[in-house]
Amino acid sequence: MIKTSYLRLVPGDVNGFLGLVVDNLSVLALLAAVLIGGYGVPASIVFGRMFPGTALGVLVGDLIYTWLALRLSRRTGRSDVTAMPFGLDTPSSIGMALLVLGPAYVKFRAAGLQPEAAGLETWYLGMAATATMGMVKFLLAFGGRAVRRLIPQAGLLGSLAGIALMLIGFFPMLELLQTPIVGFLSLGLVLYALVAKGPIPGKMPGVLFAVIIGTLAYYALGFWSVAGMHIAAPAMPTLRLALPHLDAGILHGFAGVIDTLPLIIPFALLTVVGGVNNTESARVAGDDYDVRSILLAEAAATLVAGLAGGVAQTTPYIGHPAYKHMGARAGYTWLTGIFIGLGGMLGYLSNLIELIPLAALAPVLVFLSLNITVQAFSAVPLRHAPAVAISFFPSIARLLTIELSDPKFISPERFAQLMGLAEHGLPALAVIVALGNGFIITATLWAAFLVEMIQRRLAAAAAYLGAGGVLCCFGIIHSVRIDGSVYLLWQLQGPARNVATQFCLAYFVLAATLLLLSLRHHKDRA
Repeated sequence: MIKTSYLRLVPGDVNGFLGLVVDNLSVLALLAAVLIGGYGVPASIVFGRMFPGTALGVLVGDLIYTWLALRLSRRTGRSDVTAMPFGLDTPSSIGMALLVLGPAYVKFRAAGLQPEAAGLETWYLGMAATATMGMVKFLLAFGGRAVRRLIPQAGLLGSLAGIALMLIGFFPMLELLQTPIVGFLSLGLVLYALVAKGPIPGKMPGVLFAVIIGTLAYYALGFWSVAGMHIAAPAMPTLRLALPHLDAGILHGFAGVIDTLPLIIPFALLTVVGGVNNTESARVAGDDYDVRSILLAEAAATLVAGLAGGVAQTTPYIGHPAYKHMGARAGYTWLTGIFIGLGGMLGYLSNLIELIPLAALAPVLVFLSLNITVQAFSAVPLRHAPAVAISFFPSIARLLTIELSDPKFISPERFAQLMGLAEHGLPALAVIVALGNGFIITATLWAAFLVEMIQRRLAAAAAYLGAGGVLCCFGIIHSVRIDGSVYLLWQLQGPARNVATQFCLAYFVLAATLLLLSLRHHKDRA
């Protein structure tokens, strides 16, 4: 019988702790950078309201995963069981900041709310969205493998790769090049460590090394005003005691969360499928966890985070075999959970994050976007590569919509005018907006129906298209409204109804055509 001494720290746990903490800290830092630096959300809201609950989700999840490792160790009589790595999901966390929280804050400010009030409303929405993802994951946990069988891998990975390359990678690339000396140095070091697998002094984790060098260069160049860089000295650390708690304002958030469902449901779905894949990876490495327990644990952690004020979902991380190779057991997960959980409540995570410049962190996202994109192509059969590629187009449209709708580039009046300006066919800007709205679901459906066509399963391809047509009728995908909100097709008027109707018919016409081809195919075979 393995006793609780199994939970004691071993050298491999220290290495695992450093890697897992850097991953979680990077996500929190990027979340803060996007919300505070990119959208102007008050730091008091991000650090004092959003961070404590978000960090609590990591604490809860890591402690549950530690217990699951202890249970497996006792059941098998082995002392070398490695706990599943766990933390904040990077793609959906940054996606929440860029696509849900940031735009919501801008919308609340445009409605006349002061920064603090707009920040609170944004927090309420983030809480509700995170709690909703937790509830969705609870339901999906009982059918995780079925979900994976239902949607082709190219559909899931392609939609994620589109988000990664166009949104998670492109915007940080712009950010790092706004401080090009530091940003390009940090990017090069990240690529050296993680892509080229170059040796790092002191065998330090590659991301940590790149962030430290980039941060030192940032402050050194700023201090000496190299090439006109003027950087203020870092602020002195301050104690920010903020406990996670349930706030009645979450009810405000639930009232508005329906408009975010086309975004947050795919985010939840992707972590469930990722949890299934990661559990299988752990089994191959020698640790046979129960997949339902793994999925239920991540759902519980996400739900607790949302109800306690968190704005980012948690997930099992890729890389269990790597942590096992380090010699990590279960000590690294409980230590990470305590460090992140307490750090979000006591404020020392906020102090660390305020010291790290965005130019030193943004390259981590650029690498992540490249890695996810490469994985999407390498993990599917070569003949399915076109399905991955076609799933990028909705993300490109979403990127264009975000940039073109920025008043810095096009005034709201001119934007509204262009939405109805058509030279031939539908207005070009209306098409871009419609293609970008609900882009994650659209990308998944497009890749899925193309995979089925490639496999000569035309009836299945038609089913995906038919589902797309139904979703289009309600604005869940291809919403013709600038804010991407849902509607009933027959409620629309004028040019908007024309655009929506034609998009819906496009799906149904192609679905019907494929069904006819399917019947002919069966007839020819007979």
